[in-house]
Amino acid sequence: MTTIENGSGRRELTGKRALVTGGSRGIGAAVVRQLLDAGAEVLTTARSATDTVPEGATFVAADVRTRAGAEALASAAQEVLGGVDVLVHNVGGAQPHKGALAIPDEVWQDALDLNFLAPVRLDSLLAPGMRERRSGVIVHVSSAAVPPTPPPFLHYTAAKAALENYSRGLAAELAPFGVRVNTVSPGRTATPGGEAAREQWARLDAGPGQATNTPPLGRDGQPEDIAHAVLFLASDRTSWLTASNLVVDGGEFPRG
Repeated sequence: MTTIENGSGRRELTGKRALVTGGSRGIGAAVVRQLLDAGAEVLTTARSATDTVPEGATFVAADVRTRAGAEALASAAQEVLGGVDVLVHNVGGAQPHKGALAIPDEVWQDALDLNFLAPVRLDSLLAPGMRERRSGVIVHVSSAAVPPTPPPFLHYTAAKAALENYSRGLAAELAPFGVRVNTVSPGRTATPGGEAAREQWARLDAGPGQATNTPPLGRDGQPEDIAHAVLFLASDRTSWLTASNLVVDGGEFPRG
C-alpha cells in the first residue's frame, strides 16, 4: 500500500485519533487501512469482530443502533484514544423488500436507527469535544442511490437522505468552531454486504432497478475507491471543504 504523506514527507494524519464504525469488513475495513497508513491511531467497531479487521487497529464490539450502544462506544473511544479527531460513520445497510408498501414498521425503525440515528447519537457524544478543541472532522457515509430511490430500498435511502440533510445542518453549526462535516456517497461497490443485498433484490423480482447493472465506468467500485474519498475529506487537503457530498459511483447515478 502506498504511504500517504504531506509535502514534508510526514504521514498526513500522524498524531490524529480516528474512530470508524463498521470497520470489520468491506468499505469500513478499507477506510481503517487508509487511515492507519496515513499515520492515524484508529479505533474501529462492529457488532462482532471478524478476521478482516485490519491489523494495527483497536477493535471494540458495539451496537450503535441504540443510545446505550453509542454511549458505550464513545466511552471506549475516550478510554482508548483519549479523544477523537476524525469520526467516520460507515456502519449501515438494509435488506430489500418487495416494494415501499411492503416494508414493516420495525424494518423502517431499524433502518432509521442504523443509518441515521446512530450517526446522530454518536455525533452528539463526540462532536462537543471537537468543538471545544476547535478542530475535527466528521465523515458520514451515505449512498449515491438517494436521488433515484429504488423502491425495494426506500427505507434505506430515506434514512440516508435524512443523514445528508442532517450533515449539512451540522456542518453549518460546527463550522465556526473549525469542525468540518462532509458526506461520501458510494455507488455499487463490491462488498460482502452489497453483494448479498443485490442477490436478494434480484430474487424479489421487484421490477427494474440497479440490481444487476454495471456502472458506466465499466466496473463495480472497490472498497478502496470509497476509502480514498474518505481519507481525502479527513485530511488537511480539504481544510476549506465542509457541508459537501462527494459522490463516488462510477457514473451510476447522474445528478443534474
